Amino acid sequence: MIRRKELYSEASHLSVSKWGDVRFNEVDSLGIVWHGHYITFFEDGREAFGREHGIDYLTVQAAGYTIPIVKSVCEHKLPLRYGEKFRVDTSFVDTPAAKVVFRYRIFNEQDELVCIGETTQVFLDSEGLLTLNTPDFMLRWKKKVGLL
Repeated sequence: MIRRKELYSEASHLSVSKWGDVRFNEVDSLGIVWHGHYITFFEDGREAFGREHGIDYLTVQAAGYTIPIVKSVCEHKLPLRYGEKFRVDTSFVDTPAAKVVFRYRIFNEQDELVCIGETTQVFLDSEGLLTLNTPDFMLRWKKKVGLL
């Protein structure tokens, strides 16, 4: 028997890297990035991925869907500090289910792993109803990028 997670446990070949700077408003009184900002760094990675691979939020919206996050996971390994540069590597996880899964790895300037994470998004139609089958526009995109 194959467990569901094994069907899409590996990230696809589709990924993007984006560099950022830790800004003053992102750190706490100790000078380290407040934990909640890592979710924003993940979003920056998703936006960069969408622009790079042609599946940005405006494309989703134009097709008549929204894709809210229903699950986010963030594991902290090392702190980032004010003034440091960091890199967010974002990878698309191909799944047969009607959802979008991304994995993230954040590195500091020394190429040390700072944080890992994952988000899951689902498709809602124009009436806000959950879509149980992968929308046609998403299937066309997967075919275009070599996932189907």
